[in-house]
Amino acid sequence: MKRSIQTDIDQNASINSSYGPDPGNGGAASVSKASQASYKPNPTLITDRVGDDISMENILRPKTFDNYIGQEKTKENLKVFIEAARMRGEALDHCLFYGPPGLGKTTLAGIIANEMGSKCVISSGPAIENPGDIVAILSKLQKGDVLFIDEIHRLNRQVEETLYSAMEDFAVDVIYSKGESVVSRRIPLPRFTLVGATTRAGLLTAPLRDRFGMIHRLEYYTVGELRQIIFNSAHILNVEIDDDGAKEIALRSRGTPRLANRMLKRVRDYAQVRYDGVITLDVARTSLDLLDVDSLGLDRIDRNALETIIHKFGGGPVGLDTLATALGEDPGTLEDVIEPYLIMQGFINRTHRGRVCTELAYHHLGLEFPT
Repeated sequence: MKRSIQTDIDQNASINSSYGPDPGNGGAASVSKASQASYKPNPTLITDRVGDDISMENILRPKTFDNYIGQEKTKENLKVFIEAARMRGEALDHCLFYGPPGLGKTTLAGIIANEMGSKCVISSGPAIENPGDIVAILSKLQKGDVLFIDEIHRLNRQVEETLYSAMEDFAVDVIYSKGESVVSRRIPLPRFTLVGATTRAGLLTAPLRDRFGMIHRLEYYTVGELRQIIFNSAHILNVEIDDDGAKEIALRSRGTPRLANRMLKRVRDYAQVRYDGVITLDVARTSLDLLDVDSLGLDRIDRNALETIIHKFGGGPVGLDTLATALGEDPGTLEDVIEPYLIMQGFINRTHRGRVCTELAYHHLGLEFPT
């Protein structure tokens, strides 16, 4: 399905330029000659991760598969697909990563670009507000570049339809006016790789999902994998840590590298201020207790969710919206961020009537399970 983009530029004007919303045409993309000359990329739409232009947050991200820990099946498959694409001199097929947040979807997009020897352009679904935005991004890609769109399930329908022809035919259709007539023109695009990431794969439409040649689910990490990630991050941050300290942080990281690195930084702060700067088992345990992270990685919000179900709703069942209101949280946050780990640990069951706390949840909170 092709999506046309209306513009008010002259037929001889350059079309490979920025597109922006026109209030007079219901949000369809519109460009003037003056705006083409003065166009500057919107920093909220595009971020180039190249060279030394990286922040402290990105220093901890591995840049190659050799340094990437975990997701072994996905990693091995990607190695084969990338090597095959390089041997043929082609761009890698479009790739979709889905799974809980913090498992390395953005990192994998950067690694794909590095392994392919290309640039990674990063944007997100909510930032791309109209078809003109995505055309502006696509028109500036070079052959083999990687376009990473985070939270791709949040693209609006018009932008998504524009992506269909870009992904399949590597072209976009533009309609522009010349006097009283309307002329259609197809703009060819270089062969690029779209890497999409989502925490809610079920919200993707079938036409968009089917255009990805590779679809990979990212799994939670084991304690051993997290421990190695913590050691690597500690080395990069120049933090001294022993094996027991790294294991304690890994045990409380909920199977998520992002949380493991975040906890490492906070424990490092405690170690530097209150101890001798070395992260040991006692230092890690005391620091994480002060941060309200218990032995299984549950924080105050997680325990509050369990206690609310138990004390206010008799252990359940309770509906998602009702529970979210009682907690003062957004239902989407509760469903996507809080619940998955509690379900994985066996503390909550989802039933057709609502959420129910299990016997494990009562025992973890030191409460007696009703019989």
